[in-house]
Amino acid sequence: MVSSGTGPRRVTIDDVAEAAGVSRQTVSRALNDKGEIGVSTKQRVLDAALELGYRPSRFARGLVRQDTFSVGLVIPDLLNPFFTEVAAAALDAARGRGWHVVVYDTGDRVEEERGTLEVIASQVDAVVGYLSLPEDEIARLTRGLPVVLIDRKHRTERFSSIRIDGEAGVHAAIRHLAAAGHRRIGMLDHAERSEPSVRHEWFDAAMAACGLDAGSVARADQSVEGGEQALQELLAVHPELTAVFIFNDIIAFGALRAARRLGRSVPGDLAVIGFDGLRLGALVEPPLTTVALDTRGLGALAVEQAARLLTGSGPLHADELVVGAQLRLRESG
Repeated sequence: MVSSGTGPRRVTIDDVAEAAGVSRQTVSRALNDKGEIGVSTKQRVLDAALELGYRPSRFARGLVRQDTFSVGLVIPDLLNPFFTEVAAAALDAARGRGWHVVVYDTGDRVEEERGTLEVIASQVDAVVGYLSLPEDEIARLTRGLPVVLIDRKHRTERFSSIRIDGEAGVHAAIRHLAAAGHRRIGMLDHAERSEPSVRHEWFDAAMAACGLDAGSVARADQSVEGGEQALQELLAVHPELTAVFIFNDIIAFGALRAARRLGRSVPGDLAVIGFDGLRLGALVEPPLTTVALDTRGLGALAVEQAARLLTGSGPLHADELVVGAQLRLRESG
């Protein structure tokens, strides 16, 4: 990989030619062992390719269209509708370019992710998706492939990343609840990690900005059942709550079910606001108010960045690689 000053891009045959001081045709002959060049020239080309980390496109080696690539899309849980929507958007964007896409579901397991990367490194031209392994391990497993991380800040220029910024949407949600007269607002955060989520931090900041006391928080597994159990536990300790902001829509669906079981009408006794903007949110009863991410934009942006890295064109700048969120009002909050 080489750096353009704005992020990583895929090393091209032109980069190798320039480094070795030869033509594109000479590089092609050397890498394909054509035998029409001198031994010392061939070795100089091979050394330059190795030093730059050049990896020819599988499809370029097959002499098909230069804009046809194979991309590995790594998703942690296709049973989660949010990730399904992101995957569908990425697939749609890739199909529009005539690309081949292979989708891998890691089951949100580190060992499965590691095995996936080991397998796909020789099968695709770029990797896009949700990866949790340390960056040095991802770099080793992907062996020079362009990598676009989703919802994870990259620490080195070896990678590119798409950032999700829902802070403005969360602030809009809390302002909406405060304007409706809610003063006791709780939150259901996820329980996957010991530290609070970024969305929890946004929630705390929004509560403070509205002049409200810090909200009570319970932790929930990222499932309908997890949301159901967590809301029951939260209300058992804090029955005074009249509204709840929830880490994602899946957990919120469980919270709606728990509210019905507890005899709390929504939004009369308890306003409920989720996060993600799942299409399913319009189908539950009552329809879920949510801080909605642009999932289509998220998938399309990831594919666009991969395309720029693969073709050697200028990658998008960091401030262009951001997907925001907006409050989508429905009947639950």
